[in-house]
Amino acid sequence: MADDPDSAGEPLGGAGRLTTASPGGRRVLGSAVLGSGMAMLDSTIVTVALPRIGADFDVPISDLQWILNAYMLTLAGLILLGGGLGDRFGRRRVFVWGVVWFTVASVLCGLAPSAPLLIAARALQGVGGALLTPGSLALIQSSFDPDQRAKAVGLWSGLGGVATAFGPFLGGWLVDGPGWRWIFLINVPIAAAVLLLTRAVPESRDWTAGGRFDVPGAALAALSLGGITYALINAPAFAALAGGVALGAAFVWWERRAPRPMLPLGVFRSRLFTAANLVTLCLYAAIGGIFFLLPTQLQNGLGYDALTAGIASLPVTLLLTVLSGPAGALSHRIGPRLPLTLGPLVAAAGLVLLYRVHPGGSYWTDVFPGVVVQGLGMALFVAPLTATVLASVEVRRAGVASGVNNAAARVAQLVAVAALPLAIGLSTDEYRSAEAVDRAFGKAVLLCAGLMVLGAVIAWFTVPGRLLPHAPAPQCTRHCAVGAPPLEPGGHRRGNGSSAQAGSGAPGDS
Repeated sequence: MADDPDSAGEPLGGAGRLTTASPGGRRVLGSAVLGSGMAMLDSTIVTVALPRIGADFDVPISDLQWILNAYMLTLAGLILLGGGLGDRFGRRRVFVWGVVWFTVASVLCGLAPSAPLLIAARALQGVGGALLTPGSLALIQSSFDPDQRAKAVGLWSGLGGVATAFGPFLGGWLVDGPGWRWIFLINVPIAAAVLLLTRAVPESRDWTAGGRFDVPGAALAALSLGGITYALINAPAFAALAGGVALGAAFVWWERRAPRPMLPLGVFRSRLFTAANLVTLCLYAAIGGIFFLLPTQLQNGLGYDALTAGIASLPVTLLLTVLSGPAGALSHRIGPRLPLTLGPLVAAAGLVLLYRVHPGGSYWTDVFPGVVVQGLGMALFVAPLTATVLASVEVRRAGVASGVNNAAARVAQLVAVAALPLAIGLSTDEYRSAEAVDRAFGKAVLLCAGLMVLGAVIAWFTVPGRLLPHAPAPQCTRHCAVGAPPLEPGGHRRGNGSSAQAGSGAPGDS
């Protein structure tokens, strides 16, 4: 967040003066909600569809891991660069680029004749997401009058929550009805509506943004993550692991010396910022792991159809949508330590309850209690975690902080999806066996619960009882079951060509 709300980018064509009641304001909100909602729907739908995709292509679980991770890999590696492009070339313009790119890649996903081509198309989809994701909230932040921004972001969050809640219904219906390919093709009409609305959206940019983009940094980050992910999915692959670690070290070396780094390492001088991101890594690794395997357990283990499996985890989304806002406000009053400790512990208890989910069990006595308790815990910690990240740095660096935290959540989920099947002994074609899936799922929920507990312990010993004096009060939250943590309205890095945006989620990530 810039110190002066209007200084982050000079408005063009009415930007920075809109109200939520004006026709222009409604068009901006509509385009931002539909654009981000498209990505969030995709993330929910893809996880529900994985068992069906695996059966149709007759592929091992490693291919299913790559179908998720190819998207997250390019998105996590390029999302900070995407924000900088919006600041430099125009937030509306880059948002439109992202929508078009994401849609074309979605069509390629829907038409893919094989798993390798689907994985390649998903990687391209992640590039579009890296352009689209930072632009959604940036359009609102730069278009609305400062006095209207909180209200606009609240509407964006609430409407986005409705889209997230609708995802399981739509995803399950498409997979069981016209087929899993339509989980990608459905993006075409949504994108058409977004592009129609954005024709009337005012343009804005950061006129102080200059210099070269940190393309080498983005490339090193993506290649490092790719090497480590490949090593975990295709273990043993020691050469890939060594290469990924070496490239990661090269990334840190480059960011220390780059004139305009994608990741300014100076933010990690804040112990609270570092600790909050460690907590993020633990909690979102657990979230990514459980939402990767739960649909497989429900479909291949318990025999649910895709629609029922999608609806099964709906209580988590509903609880987050309803309770995250009040939880954020409570955290602002009492401080973040208690919510960031109690929330993960409650979520861990919910995951332990899911240990009782076995073939032949009842949804209402076995699945429902676990997802409800998990959702309650997540609702407690999602908003306080975001507020703590933003409170840990100077206000002028809030955009950088939110962007780094967004990337940390996606990296955590990327690594979790890659590593968890290896850790629980679920490999090759075993995900099709109800007995093998059930045995592996029991191990997975305990490992994910352990990650939640570890996050709670880190929070208790590192997070202060009260937010720092300059901490912004949480105004909205948003969550995608397999996506980044919801972020507060971010600002812009003035003079370095980067901006950050909210995620949730998430998205969506797909």
